[in-house]
Amino acid sequence: MATLFQNLLTALYHLYKRKWLILGIVIGAMVLALIGGKIYQNLDKDQDRGAIPIENGAFGESYQTPIYLEQGWSEADSLWFYNTTQGSGLMPYDLFIALEQADSQELFRSNANMDKYRYLPQKPTFFNPDGLPVGFVKDTYQGRDNIGYTCAACHTGQVNYTGKDGKTTAIRIDGGPAMADMVGFLTALEKSLQATLEDSAKQQRFVKNVIALNNDYSNQDQVLTELEQAAKTIRLYNTVNHSHIDYGYARLDAFGRIYNRVLQHMISKPQLARAMSLVTAPGGRRILTDAQINNVLAGIDENIIVDSQFSEVIERLMSKAPGMPGLGVKDMLRVRNAVFNEPDAPVSYPFLWDIAQSDYVQWNGLANNASVGPLGRNTGEVIGVFGILDWTSHKKSGFSLSAYLTKQDRKNEVIDFKSSIDVTNLQRLEAHLKSLKSPVWPESILGKIDQQKAERGRLLYAQYCESCHEVIDRNNYDRVVIANMMDIDKVKTDPAMAVNSVTYTGKSGNFQHTTQSVDGVGDVFIQVDAPVVQILTSATKGVIATPDADKTFIRRWLDRLYVIGLSLFTNDMPATVKKGDYRPDTTTAPYNSLLAYKGRSLNGIWATAPYLHNGSVPTLYDLLLPKKRPGDPEVGEYRPDEFVVGSRELDTEKVGFRSSGYDGFKYQTMRVGDLNSGHEYAAGKTAQMDGTVLPALSQAQRWDLVEYLKTL
Repeated sequence: MATLFQNLLTALYHLYKRKWLILGIVIGAMVLALIGGKIYQNLDKDQDRGAIPIENGAFGESYQTPIYLEQGWSEADSLWFYNTTQGSGLMPYDLFIALEQADSQELFRSNANMDKYRYLPQKPTFFNPDGLPVGFVKDTYQGRDNIGYTCAACHTGQVNYTGKDGKTTAIRIDGGPAMADMVGFLTALEKSLQATLEDSAKQQRFVKNVIALNNDYSNQDQVLTELEQAAKTIRLYNTVNHSHIDYGYARLDAFGRIYNRVLQHMISKPQLARAMSLVTAPGGRRILTDAQINNVLAGIDENIIVDSQFSEVIERLMSKAPGMPGLGVKDMLRVRNAVFNEPDAPVSYPFLWDIAQSDYVQWNGLANNASVGPLGRNTGEVIGVFGILDWTSHKKSGFSLSAYLTKQDRKNEVIDFKSSIDVTNLQRLEAHLKSLKSPVWPESILGKIDQQKAERGRLLYAQYCESCHEVIDRNNYDRVVIANMMDIDKVKTDPAMAVNSVTYTGKSGNFQHTTQSVDGVGDVFIQVDAPVVQILTSATKGVIATPDADKTFIRRWLDRLYVIGLSLFTNDMPATVKKGDYRPDTTTAPYNSLLAYKGRSLNGIWATAPYLHNGSVPTLYDLLLPKKRPGDPEVGEYRPDEFVVGSRELDTEKVGFRSSGYDGFKYQTMRVGDLNSGHEYAAGKTAQMDGTVLPALSQAQRWDLVEYLKTL
């Protein structure tokens, strides 16, 4: 993405010829949008920010209406963030509103059910009239309403604390990591949709309730057609993204799923047919004949295979009709693995405070935050959370900004990247995060910090932690958060996420034989089997360069100029080389630098459990312990190899969520993707950035350091 801004300016010059005209339009559009946007953002001012109490929720949790700490946002700021669409379209809105759970008549969207998957229930407010949970919103695209995710679904947290009086105080953390189980939610959603198709009584109630909404549907046939397609689309997503790694609560392989979604839409029919023809069972036998492949792909478009068509491909692969393969689960996964990559590297949802002040973001520093880098990052995120991708291909005719930026301008066939993704809102949301600050440990609720212990811990932090985790002033407007990268072989934490980002490949579709600039390496050709990071980068450029299909010609281009203008005038993050100890990019390995994880400021770290990038350590105290290895003494303190996730009850001593004593998700650290090893600086087993291995901390020193971490 580093050269995207320069390419945009070149393209705009090509269109308008005069730079003063571009600047004038940009400034005018920015002024009008900023004034109108500011007024709109302040319309919802519910004093509770929509939060409601919960009685006997998941894992027996009960709490009064959650409170908020001072994080730089007003009530209106929080509610705008929760309810601002980014263009996500999970399924038709009316269907979601009326959908019952698979095994009862209770609504799927009921507060109790959403709390079960650890989404945060809300009451109706101005921006959220149907009382959807935090992070769920109505989005209108091409005249139809859809339910979709907002940023807040994954980036709003909550911690609960039960005092000696038995009363539980709930604290909402804006920008904090969610406890959400998205996989469990989507699996249950698929079952509910299928049950509604199969259960006649449930179906009748459903159709009646959808039509009664008097919105997008007026008869039964319309409802059932959309219901069947929604079920197929969710089943497609769940099938493509099946993993042998159980994510549980509080983490998701977001990049693996983004990668798969862009691969699904970029692969061409000939590339898909060839990939299918090479799939073999143990012993070398092909599992699909040429005739079966032809039947499965009959009527499928040549260049772009949209959700409805790919879901039909999946249905045909499993069909036992004459001429169809009738594949079982194992063979279906073999076909999946020939086209997609298993998303087997779940990571914790990162916290968002200071993201606008960071030079590089994502756990492995994948995204440069300079120029329009945030636009590319956020566009990729919406691709992963169900942006509707109405991509099509057509013969090249005249100048196309998206074709120019994606280097398709030398091809006869080009892709039109029309989608529901709201790039304008993505820019606004990114700007909105600039004012968000990390939460301060509330001593009046969670207990006083022992200042003497914290002072001793401060000295230990300076020695053991600060070379990677800089201490910053959360109130400093000019603060910059620098990512300190550490090679995966040196930090020795679970490698799956970093390795997948570099090694995962896929079919490049129409991007084949286009070029892409790789920072520090130069221009490279995208081959038919290409790193997915290349395909995703080109796709996001195409989306950013494609104006909103739901707006008039003038409005859509003014919005694009507004977005580009904000990137120019408000994003002052310089394009710098990453700091740290990592492998250099080379012509043979152009993404080597991604085989690393970043250390960043730990302000607000007390509210972001579980820890390490893959959520494999439950508390800060446990993080300071060594991983137990074969031959280690049985007597001693080690990181837990098994613990429970899902509760929001804060352990104020060890600092993390309650990790035993209830029936949550059992996290086991035995497999790649789940490993809890590495980052053992405090245990004397991991070398510092300069190669020094410091002695292991004593138990008393560990408690001192934990006490200091509460102050950050």
